[in-house]
Amino acid sequence: MSSVADMLKPAEAALVAHVGVREINRVIDERILPDWFVSMDDGRRVAASACSLISFYFDSARRLTAEERLFAIREAGSRLQKFRAFDFDALIAEDWTVRDDFLTIDFEPFLRGANKRMRRLEAARDMVVSDPDILGGTPVLRGTRVPVYDVAACVASGSSTEHILDGYPSIDADKIELAAIYAEANPVRGRPRVNEGLPKGAVIIREGWVPRRRKSE
Repeated sequence: MSSVADMLKPAEAALVAHVGVREINRVIDERILPDWFVSMDDGRRVAASACSLISFYFDSARRLTAEERLFAIREAGSRLQKFRAFDFDALIAEDWTVRDDFLTIDFEPFLRGANKRMRRLEAARDMVVSDPDILGGTPVLRGTRVPVYDVAACVASGSSTEHILDGYPSIDADKIELAAIYAEANPVRGRPRVNEGLPKGAVIIREGWVPRRRKSE
């Protein structure tokens, strides 16, 4: 279970809030969230429970003014602060309706959405392991030698689930989804590693040339 004190990296928070990393950085830079939901001690971090507030802020932008959204976030945020864990059963027992004169906002749908995505992120974390004795420590799906980022790259390229399963028969559809979630929450940095060949049992699904981007002048 994720504690409110467990802070998410921007890419993880973006996944749980269902927004882009750019929006997460904007939330931090513009101090849209109450201070207790943000930490800068070990890089930028956002509390898991605050992702529901972030979802609300951007999803309601077309209907509510910035002032109304900030008021609602302050009200709901003060209630979220007392919960030490992102425990959905405990949270949902509370009244998450915020009222301001004629304006009434229900935060429950945003809590439900953030909770669902947080559970999938946790499942993805549990599914991935890194062992020096397996492919030199390359992150793989638990119980296999299938690299997580290779599966995620297949998903990103538009390969169908059936094609991916043909190439990696030791996994299933759920593991494919979890691999994509993990890669989205933990993007690879730096130069891509040199491909040393497909893991045992894998087959090539698709080949093609990717044009190199030119540096802007």
